[in-house]
Amino acid sequence: MNRQFILLILFLVVGCNPKQSREASIDMAAYKLQIETWHKERVENLRGPSGWLNLAGLYWLEEGVNTFGSGLSNNIVFPEGKIAERAGFFLLRQNAVRIEVAPGVEITTDNLPLKSGVIFHLDSVKTPLLKFGSLQWFVIRRDNKYGIRLRDLANPELKNFTGIDRFPVDPIWRLEATWEKASSARTIEVTNILGQTTAQLSPGTVAFTAGGKAYQLDALDEGGNEYFIIFGDRTNAKETYGAGRYLYVNKPDENGKMAIDFNKSINPPCAFTEFATCPLPPQQNVLDLEIPAGEKNYERH
Repeated sequence: MNRQFILLILFLVVGCNPKQSREASIDMAAYKLQIETWHKERVENLRGPSGWLNLAGLYWLEEGVNTFGSGLSNNIVFPEGKIAERAGFFLLRQNAVRIEVAPGVEITTDNLPLKSGVIFHLDSVKTPLLKFGSLQWFVIRRDNKYGIRLRDLANPELKNFTGIDRFPVDPIWRLEATWEKASSARTIEVTNILGQTTAQLSPGTVAFTAGGKAYQLDALDEGGNEYFIIFGDRTNAKETYGAGRYLYVNKPDENGKMAIDFNKSINPPCAFTEFATCPLPPQQNVLDLEIPAGEKNYERH
């Protein structure tokens, strides 16, 4: 076998390997650095004051009076030793939530003491953040349910967090995609872990090819320069979180072209805490495809 024939075979082998071709077309060092920088910011956000690791409670309110404090006799029991045994009560009435603080308890909002007042209303532009010691809380609404979401900035979960396992960064999972725009009135049904299903606006679909097959994912628009995608794949409940993962993609260019980078697939908040109300992948976004990229399931240590 002569040298020219050997070189021809090597050329054909390399040329037929899509992974090698993809790696040759980008700066691998720069790409991996970009993903690592993005992931570092992701972890910092998880640890931050608005992250998911400090959640310490989620308490659904009943119509009427809901007492709260660290005492076990309250309707809402905050962590022991973190606040007075009887700190006051929340009043839920006609889709509004009011707080009445017990005498001697110094709860603040915007660095000002709060004794009583409405802390949620359907017409509210902003929901106030209430504070006491290391605790912070505010009202959330999920369909017809109203709850108190509690944070503890001294939550042991922050100390126990050791990071998130991930698949190795692989440029083969950064795919070219096409944006298929939908009508402005198009909605898709999204169900959360509470079993609540709501129709949410979906401005379009991200279409891409992987392994020679065509796939598509319906996207949601949360504002800004990105679309939000909730998806499932064949790695779920094995290497990755059982209820699917999340992904943000940059909006398309003027020609409808975009990239979908599964190396940026992330766990939903419910992988880190029981106090989240995560939306689940709509059925059409559960792919018959194994995507070994992005975050693996989070294991508490």
